[in-house]
Amino acid sequence: MRSVSISLRASDKSPKGGLSESGRKRINNATGSNLKAPQPGGGPRKDSFCARFRGMKGAMEKNGKPTRKALALRRWKC
Repeated sequence: MRSVSISLRASDKSPKGGLSESGRKRINNATGSNLKAPQPGGGPRKDSFCARFRGMKGAMEKNGKPTRKALALRRWKC
C-alpha cells in the first residue's frame, strides 16, 4: 500500500458514521487498498471490526454529540 495524504470532503464521510461510497472509492484509488461497505448483517468482517473497535480508547460523545467512533459502532450494530 502506498503512503498518501488524502483529504476527504464532507461528502466522503457518511453522517451516519464511517465513509460514504465516494469516500471509499477515493481512498481505494489513492492507496490501492480495498475498502468495502459495512457488513451489518454479520460475518467475519463484522466480528473483527466489533472486536477491535469496542476496546478502542476514546470518547463516545463529544459536546453532546456522538463521535465518529460511536456512529461507526452503531452503524455496524456492535
